[in-house]
Amino acid sequence: MARKFFVGGNWKCNGTTEEVKKIVATLNDGQVPSADIVEVVVSPPYIFLPVVQSLLKPDFHVAAQNCWVKKGGAFTGEVSAEMLVNLGIPWVILGHSERRALLNESNEFVGDKVAYALSQGLKVIACVGETLEQRESGSTLEVVAAQTKAIADRVTSWENIVVAYEPVWAIGTGKVASPAQAQEVHNELRKWLHANVSPDVASTTRIIYGGSVSGANCKELAGNPDVDGFLVGGASLKPEFIDIIKAAEVEKKA
Repeated sequence: MARKFFVGGNWKCNGTTEEVKKIVATLNDGQVPSADIVEVVVSPPYIFLPVVQSLLKPDFHVAAQNCWVKKGGAFTGEVSAEMLVNLGIPWVILGHSERRALLNESNEFVGDKVAYALSQGLKVIACVGETLEQRESGSTLEVVAAQTKAIADRVTSWENIVVAYEPVWAIGTGKVASPAQAQEVHNELRKWLHANVSPDVASTTRIIYGGSVSGANCKELAGNPDVDGFLVGGASLKPEFIDIIKAAEVEKKA
């Protein structure tokens, strides 16, 4: 069975109530492939999750940008998985490189967060990716394998996990991994899952690409056999996000 294309929009720390409503209106008015062809999930800041969820058309879903690794308690400023479930939020992004770098989230900590979120009934967009220094030193595959292993060591099912490969050097820089570079890493990740988790998980888990994805480059990237969609940053705040969603209809290369 073909893996359903997946497009996530990470709005990061952006927006006012009025701006968010305009973005949602653009999404709702956009002519995009049906939910049978593409799964679309947008991730506004926490405080806008309820308003976005209430206004967004039913074919689209919402994700939180992070959640805590334990139930509520003395964790000022954190939001628990249980709270997201209580609000009816189906998805959460975990392990984003900005949190790994700025907040020193280790591979093991991210793995714990993924496992806990899944245990509470959330679906997870789990991010992996290398820095420019790591790529230039030739350790890309080693880095993303270690990040993926920290998740694999802690979960028993991959049914509700989407892996987002986001080369750190391509996030918000305008630089994009070439279609060949993206395909290479996605293919190697799939091989790793095949060898270290199971052939079934390798064939069914969606691996999406993130890193300066735009309306101009999305179709070429989407044509690769192991690129199952995108996690989009800045462009998800703009009308071109509709064009990126339409990349779901691009025919895959053999």
